[in-house]
Amino acid sequence: MEINWVAVGWIIDMILNGVVWLVIAVFSLILIDMTDKWTRKAIKLMGKADDLIRIFIENSLEWILKKNLKILSSIILLIIFGILAQFGIIPKLIT
Repeated sequence: MEINWVAVGWIIDMILNGVVWLVIAVFSLILIDMTDKWTRKAIKLMGKADDLIRIFIENSLEWILKKNLKILSSIILLIIFGILAQFGIIPKLIT
């Protein structure tokens, strides 16, 4: 009985390709899991930073209103609106 070496080579190639793709899939899943944890941590940190910034701005504006500092409040609002315009939030609100 003669061995069909082409078929044997084809079967070996399929098995090795399957093993390689399995290794790639395992590493990809590990990497996705790690970056998912990093993304969750970054989102939590952004939430904390957002809360602190909101509290700071609210307290600053209340202090300015109590002291009746119109020029300072105008400059701060100009800076805040400039930042929002640079991020493209104000044009989105207008349209």
